[in-house]
Amino acid sequence: MKYAFVFPGQGSQFVGMGKELAENFASARAVFDEVNDALSQDLFKIMVEGPDSELMMTANTQPALMAFSMAVVRVLEKDFGVDFSKKAAFVAGHSLGEYSAACAAGVFSLSDTAKLLRLRGESMQSAVPFGVGGMAAVLGLSYQDVGALVDACCNGKDICVAANDNSDGQVVLSGSMAAIERAVEIAPEFGARKCVKLAVSAPFHSPFMAPAADVMARAFMEVEANDAKIPLVANVLAEPITDHKEIIKHLIEQVTGTVRWRETMMFFKDNDVTDLVELGAGKVLSGIAKRSNKEMNAISVGSIAEIEELASNL
Repeated sequence: MKYAFVFPGQGSQFVGMGKELAENFASARAVFDEVNDALSQDLFKIMVEGPDSELMMTANTQPALMAFSMAVVRVLEKDFGVDFSKKAAFVAGHSLGEYSAACAAGVFSLSDTAKLLRLRGESMQSAVPFGVGGMAAVLGLSYQDVGALVDACCNGKDICVAANDNSDGQVVLSGSMAAIERAVEIAPEFGARKCVKLAVSAPFHSPFMAPAADVMARAFMEVEANDAKIPLVANVLAEPITDHKEIIKHLIEQVTGTVRWRETMMFFKDNDVTDLVELGAGKVLSGIAKRSNKEMNAISVGSIAEIEELASNL
């Protein structure tokens, strides 16, 4: 068996996440306490109690999802004796999840990862005034075929790009609101089953995020980093890297670049990964994996029962 551990991105959050782990494991409580201290905020209270509107704020969502993922990792390590560096062939994460993956692989400390994600969320939100940009999911078109739709929606300053190549038939566009709304309107003419506007606050993974990329580049200069103990399959490469300078370089590129998740799944398949384990909130990535590769065993692990089952199989 060959394992890849993956970490969810924005959209997987839910009020109540982390509560069960914190009530049952000191190792999980320590993660949430450390993140709270790093951010000088009771983020865990927002995770557990909400309100949903506050958890949904990008600057809270990003460190919160990472904290939950890392609580699962720490419980597996400290309470069930799982050695990730020996069990994992690869780690990867979708968008902000790549920071969780880097933390799990020992590249950044938990405190620094929380601070980086808080800054990433704030800088991505402030890069574009609210309502100026947006995102939309195109269903039923391949990454190659969506190019013609993108070209038809671009007009001067109104541009959009393929931000997330999630799987065959699911590509997310990001850009100016006018271009996104045009994509929703004309996508069926280009063969799409449908095109749905997403409830997001900014055009992530697009050239509009350049100011946020600059902020992150400066922030990384102040952070201590180590080479990854487990090869990290980078979003913008869909290939594994371990050198911390390369990881940082590609995390900066990722702010404006395409999340190449479909190709990441292809990489896992081509490199004989038999089991994909999504650690943290939701089942989005394990669901994509099941659809992408019927032969791969893909599971999501966030509850105590799921952790116990995974630990018994590792």
